[in-house]
Amino acid sequence: MLQGSSVDNSGPSFTPLVVLELASDAKEETIAWLMGRIKDQQQNGGAELLVEQLGPGVSTQEKYNPNIFLVGASWQRLLSGAEDLGLFKEFSDGSMRAFTCANKLNFKEFKGDGDSFLSMAECQYIIKHELDTLRAKDETHVPGYTQTKLYPGKSIVRRLQSKGILIQMFPLHEKEALKRLSFSWYKKVKLSLQPLDDIKHYYGEGQALYFGFLEYFTFALVPLALIGVPYYLFDLDDYDRYVIYAVFNLVWCTVILELWKRFSASLAYRWGTLSRKKAFEEPRPGFHGVLGFNPVTGREEPLYPNTKRQLRVYLVSLPFVLLCLYLSFCVMMIYFLMEGWALSVHDEEPTFWTGILLFIPSIIYAVVIEIMNLIYRYAFNFFNCFASLFYIAFVMQDMVLLRQSLATLLITSQILNQFMEAFLPYWLQRRRNKKMIHKVRKIRTLEGKELPLTEQVRLEAHMSTYLGTFDDYLELFLLFGYVSLFSCVYPLAAVLVVLNNITEVYSDAFKMCHVFKRPFSDPAADIGVWQLAFETMSVIAVVTNCALIGMSPQVKTYFLDSETQLILWTVAVEHVLLAFKFILTFVIPDVPKHIQIKLARLEFESLEALKKKVKQY
Repeated sequence: MLQGSSVDNSGPSFTPLVVLELASDAKEETIAWLMGRIKDQQQNGGAELLVEQLGPGVSTQEKYNPNIFLVGASWQRLLSGAEDLGLFKEFSDGSMRAFTCANKLNFKEFKGDGDSFLSMAECQYIIKHELDTLRAKDETHVPGYTQTKLYPGKSIVRRLQSKGILIQMFPLHEKEALKRLSFSWYKKVKLSLQPLDDIKHYYGEGQALYFGFLEYFTFALVPLALIGVPYYLFDLDDYDRYVIYAVFNLVWCTVILELWKRFSASLAYRWGTLSRKKAFEEPRPGFHGVLGFNPVTGREEPLYPNTKRQLRVYLVSLPFVLLCLYLSFCVMMIYFLMEGWALSVHDEEPTFWTGILLFIPSIIYAVVIEIMNLIYRYAFNFFNCFASLFYIAFVMQDMVLLRQSLATLLITSQILNQFMEAFLPYWLQRRRNKKMIHKVRKIRTLEGKELPLTEQVRLEAHMSTYLGTFDDYLELFLLFGYVSLFSCVYPLAAVLVVLNNITEVYSDAFKMCHVFKRPFSDPAADIGVWQLAFETMSVIAVVTNCALIGMSPQVKTYFLDSETQLILWTVAVEHVLLAFKFILTFVIPDVPKHIQIKLARLEFESLEALKKKVKQY
């Protein structure tokens, strides 16, 4: 075990921000080298951070990992890190500007030494950035591990993680702040908005934007749900009467997505991420390549040939995608065989039980879809969830089966998601918590007291790791598809999604506070590629709804003499709706006017300052 300062239950000599856990059998030489690089001055290639080793705590009789370290930094170091990252903060005139140490007294919230100027999430993000950009200098291998090669510019943290020497790196929870956030967020049932600013302050902008989008999407669905209920109750089989509802749905899809861009721009400006420039940031720690010079920045950094990247896409990724699509198609065909068998059994002798049997294939298929989504994870969820519905709608042309399958898939997936995302992880985490508390109570009584720091760190180290907002956005994306793609067949879908989203707010908030480790802040300015995904879905929805209405028997009665006329009219209506959709996209600005003026003013002042600086030289 590394000799030096260690943290006992009296606490460290600084505010711990981030935890590093190395393998229990990590070499002392390796630990000493890593700690030295973390503590070393920046001009020497170090991170210039504070590190102390976590003590054994009350677990001296239990087997524990001694190689856990707490990382922090002085306030001056954090402020210089904020300047290096270009964090935007509110200026004295109310505008958002990039923070600089030289101009720190002109920022609105900077008081005294600035020890409350940065949120804990921002401080932890700065620490993570400094550790991620800690790169090898002239080392040829990791000390103590001659087989673990290094080269100049290689990310040290990433290399140690890939070789299992560094097990994990995570930010610590703030117990009191988490209690306050939990109470205002989900512990009381209320008809009010989520505390997005508090969520941003504790978890960062990326997480706050997700919950903001979830809340926005839920409220945006309410008009669609209110209109859909009477359509579902009174005009279930008259698909031609759904034309007005379908048109409203399609316009709704466009308007809410455009208004969300304005709302998210307002949030991002207020949080200081709208103007941040990411074009010239350092490569991510996991980026591999030969060390070379960036021709734009002049910095020495890893470069990867574009030819190799294309070969990996076409010779590895593409064949794998095609294989997975083939497997999904086979599963879908098996589902249709099961559906046909269930229908034949029910037709031969209709009973209550055979009526229930009709829903069994859809339920089994919904469960299989969730399992396959977990296996595929990143790629084939759209095909898995919607392939069978498109097949039923446009090949089988069975609207009754389509409505039944859509309802079953929607309800089953929501139940499974709630169980897998919140209840199961919470139950597993409670078991871990009880074990830790039981160990502590062997030595001291904790009634009415918090866990000591050492036990709190070890408890958080065993919590599940939050993998980011991808799965959360994906779930909303699929629900948006269920609502928009087949709205003229099942208008009740919006009602079910509203109910799901209400429970989703509470379950997601709960699991963030009690199930997962605290994630590092993600200074996002928008929802990223998901905006494009939702907009693409809304375009597809125009095509599917127009086609479904055109295929309905009631509409076909108006075109008995010519099927060609029906197709032409359907295509014409689809083009008119698409044109109207794109006009709305053009008419509604992405950024509110007052924010555009503030951004333009800031750019003008920057140019003026640059001119003055040039004249001085």
